[in-house]
Amino acid sequence: MNYIWGIMILTGVIYGTVTGNVEAVSDAVLSSAKEAVTLCITMLGVMGLWMGLMEIARDAGLIDAISRKIQPLIYFLFPGIPADHPANEHITMNCVANFLGLGWAATPAGLRAMEELAKLEEERREQAGKAMPRGVASNEMCTFLILNISSLQLIPVNVIAYRSQYGSVNPTAVVVPGILATAVSTGVAIVYCKVMDNGKRRA
Repeated sequence: MNYIWGIMILTGVIYGTVTGNVEAVSDAVLSSAKEAVTLCITMLGVMGLWMGLMEIARDAGLIDAISRKIQPLIYFLFPGIPADHPANEHITMNCVANFLGLGWAATPAGLRAMEELAKLEEERREQAGKAMPRGVASNEMCTFLILNISSLQLIPVNVIAYRSQYGSVNPTAVVVPGILATAVSTGVAIVYCKVMDNGKRRA
C-alpha cells in the first residue's frame, strides 16, 4: 500500500508540474490536509459518544445479555474452541461491537481474540508434538477474520458520520441498505467458512 500511495502522489506531482498546475496541486494538498483534520475531529466526537454509550450499555448489563444470546452462534462458528476459553469472550465482544457499528471498540477485542486463538493453536501443536509454523493462521483465526470483515451491522455509525460531515440531506438513509448488504455478506461468509471447515476436516 505504501508503494501504491507513493506512486499515486508522485504521479500527481509530476503531472501537475508538467502541465503547469503546481499551484493547484499545492492548494489541493493544503485543503485536503485541513479537511482531514476536520474529519478526524468530527469522528473523534462520534467515537467518544458511541464509546460512552457502549460503556453505559456494559454497566447496565445490556452487552452481557447480548453476549449470552449469541453464544450459541459463537459455538456453532467455532466448534473447535473450548467453551471456557478466553477467546470466546473476546470474539463475542468483537461481534457485538461490529453489530452496533462500533469498529473502534471492535478492534481491541479482535486483536485480543487473535492473540488467544494463536495461543490455542500453539497449545494444540505442542500437544501433538508439532512446531507451529510462523505466519500460518489456524482455521479459527481465518474464520474469525472473514466474519470480522463481513460483519453484520445494525447501525453503520462510521458511514452515517461521514455522510453527515459532507452535507448529506439524509445521513441515515444507508441504514436499511447497510443491514441488507452486511446480512448477505455475513451469510455468505458463514457458509464459506463452514464449507471450508468441513472440507479441511475430511482432508
